[in-house]
Formats: sequence, C-alpha cells, structure tokens
Amino acid sequence: MAGLFIIAHAPLASALKLAAQHCFPEATERMQVLDVQPNLSADEVEAQARLLLERALEGDERGEALVLTDVFGATPCNCVQRLADGVHVKVVTGANVPMLWRALNYAGEPLETLITRAVAGGTQGVMQIATSRPHNQVSQPTSHDQDHRHHQQ
Repeated sequence: MAGLFIIAHAPLASALKLAAQHCFPEATERMQVLDVQPNLSADEVEAQARLLLERALEGDERGEALVLTDVFGATPCNCVQRLADGVHVKVVTGANVPMLWRALNYAGEPLETLITRAVAGGTQGVMQIATSRPHNQVSQPTSHDQDHRHHQQ
C-alpha cells in the first residue's frame, strides 16, 4: 500500500482521517495527517510536512506516497509541492471523503492507478441531488374557490 499523507487547513485533515475510520479503521493507523494552523509560517508547515511525509514513505515497501491536500495554491498544497518529487510522491488537491475512501479502497494498486481512482472518486462524489418535500410537512388545503380565499361559513 502506498503511504498516505493528508495535509489541509485545520481541522480538515484530522476530520478526513476520522471519516476514513468509519470504513477503513485498519488503514488509518498508517495514515499521516497535518492540520495547518493559521498561526504557522510556511517554513514551519513545510518542516512538519517533511517529517510526516517521511513517515508515510516508510510505510510502503516501494517507497511511494499519495498526498491529498485541500486547495490548490494554498499553503498546504504549496508546501507539499516543494517536497514531492512527482515520481515516488504525488499530490492531488481537492480532497474530499469520496476521494479518500476510493484511495483507501484501492490502496494496494500502483500509485498511478491509485491516483486515477482517487480523482475519479472525488469528482464522481460531487453532484447535485434531487430533493423532495419532507413527508411530514403539512401542505395547504386544496380549495375549489376560484379566488383562492378561504372563507368560513
């Protein structure tokens, strides 16, 4: 299994790890997460990320890791972009629960396949759904009165 490292604005990384524990409790033991606090400098974030990325790489016999981050161009993403080599460490932005669950479900796949599946899970998990009125909501009584006023008799 490729190492997995999630770095995002606080508290998203930890929240994603908690969401992963619902379906993949055994996989979360090897998952590294970093919640980037607003008071940390980019250098401090990068130093913490470097340590956690090394741990993620140690967990894989091939020395590969997938890094998930929340927003392209923001501090978490920028820091790991400097650390990733694009060969053994790859970064995917826009992390969400469907993306994470897909990555964990196919964790044994080669890194390139894992990335394809994670991105597909993330994008397919975003959709508008049909909504209906709750079943317990009371509707207005129908009337055959042409002027639609309710009259008491």
